[in-house]
Amino acid sequence: MAEIPLTPFPAICPPGLEYLLKMDCLLIHQQLELMEALFGFETNNKYEIKNKIGQQIYFATEKSNLCCKIFCGAKRSFKINIVDNMGTEVIRMRRSVRCGSCWCPCCLQKLEVQAPPGEPVGYIVQKWHPCLPNFVIQDESEDAVLKIRGPFCLSSCGRATNFKIKNLDASKTIGNIAKNWSGLFTEVLTDVDNFEVNFPMTLDVRIKATLMGACFLIDYMYYETGPR
Repeated sequence: MAEIPLTPFPAICPPGLEYLLKMDCLLIHQQLELMEALFGFETNNKYEIKNKIGQQIYFATEKSNLCCKIFCGAKRSFKINIVDNMGTEVIRMRRSVRCGSCWCPCCLQKLEVQAPPGEPVGYIVQKWHPCLPNFVIQDESEDAVLKIRGPFCLSSCGRATNFKIKNLDASKTIGNIAKNWSGLFTEVLTDVDNFEVNFPMTLDVRIKATLMGACFLIDYMYYETGPR
């Protein structure tokens, strides 16, 4: 069985990720942008990142080019800056313009996670599958450490949609990324989404940060398509 990347306490931890050391759950709530809700104009996404009792620990803001938003939509390149409650940037995520279709397997999605900014700690790489969301989590050396398998049906109508986090040989589910149902009004009239990420508390904090990035990538790939 493939090993799960665990970090014993105390961990060697990139600055700003200390919050994640004793966490096994993150809540990621996208903020409603009034301009987008009223006029359908795509704005930079913003997210609150909280612990499981609802206390905010980070705040994430997308940075992307207006032309890229117009012509590339949800496939646009972007940078996501994540700051702590003191306003210090602790994590940066970067995605370039890529495909995402199972019919074009040579240029599938990839997102880089840096912590602190400028120092890569992990990557999320889409892998080809004819009908299922399929990703590999890589460490800073681009060695595969975990897999993510999504469901055939991505609709979240009235229930959560689960993307299972598995060990490398996919023999064991060790966590979950859930796209939660946000209510009929929110789901129909906006593209605001709420996620919950669960993982072992002893997982390496750098991989925890990378799984946070996987949540954002899943949001852009499958749920940033306008009101549903």
